[in-house]
Amino acid sequence: MIKKAILPVAGLGTRFLPASKSIPKEMVTVVDRPAIEYVVKEAVAAGIEQIVLVTHSSKASIENYFDRNFELETTLENKKKFDLLKEITEILPPNVSVISVRQPQPLGLGHAVLCAKDIIGDEDFAVLLPDVLVKNTDADNDLNLMIQRFSLTSAAQIMVEAVPDDLVDQYGIVDVTQAPAEGESSIMQGIVEKPAVGTAPSNLSVVGRYVLPAKIMQLLENTPKGAGNEIQLTDAIAALQKIENVEAYRMKGQTFDCGSKIGYLKAVLHYGIEHPKLGDEFKQLIQALKL
Repeated sequence: MIKKAILPVAGLGTRFLPASKSIPKEMVTVVDRPAIEYVVKEAVAAGIEQIVLVTHSSKASIENYFDRNFELETTLENKKKFDLLKEITEILPPNVSVISVRQPQPLGLGHAVLCAKDIIGDEDFAVLLPDVLVKNTDADNDLNLMIQRFSLTSAAQIMVEAVPDDLVDQYGIVDVTQAPAEGESSIMQGIVEKPAVGTAPSNLSVVGRYVLPAKIMQLLENTPKGAGNEIQLTDAIAALQKIENVEAYRMKGQTFDCGSKIGYLKAVLHYGIEHPKLGDEFKQLIQALKL
């Protein structure tokens, strides 16, 4: 089973300026916790036991968040604020570790993944892009189902979701032999970046969740710079397709692009109304606005 996941968090977050000028975009809160925590918990729920942050010198607050803060814990304990103490000490279960490596230069997603090569070793792994929150209503989250499918077929899994036909030119769109049903996978022919409306091979866009074999690291090492003069993960996936099957997994859940401001606001609304402590009051607040 896959136990390691790479989270690339070195990006500057220009879509979230001016907030991201001094705060990592991954640390902007969705209701009462940073967005990155939702992504880490998604990975943990899928059985991941080691989170590898590919980070940057300006992102130390992310590493600090998943570390222990003994001074704060002692203060809360002395003040008998045990509920708050429980919340900050149980962010991660004891069997899960978070480690970090630096991405010295902004050379693309493929390069960010490659920075974790020594930690991944010869193990298969997952990649989760922290800009995207995936909200599942089932007990089995989509990432877990992708990992199960990978274990069954050994085929790399790329998470996709359906988008309106008139918006395909805003996404990377997969070419599949047959469009899979939600929660299922289909063999992928390739990925077309932002195809013109009316020319797209499907309406299934890449979400930002991947389950990949260890050999992708060797392919990345030999992947030349592509779009944007960066090492692109999609180019390495295209190389992988030449030697074995790659599958598109169609998600069942809902995504929120927290790298964009409107996507972030949507996430706050959806997670806010379902918050176990604040949800009812938040709904009343929305209703009172009479929008």
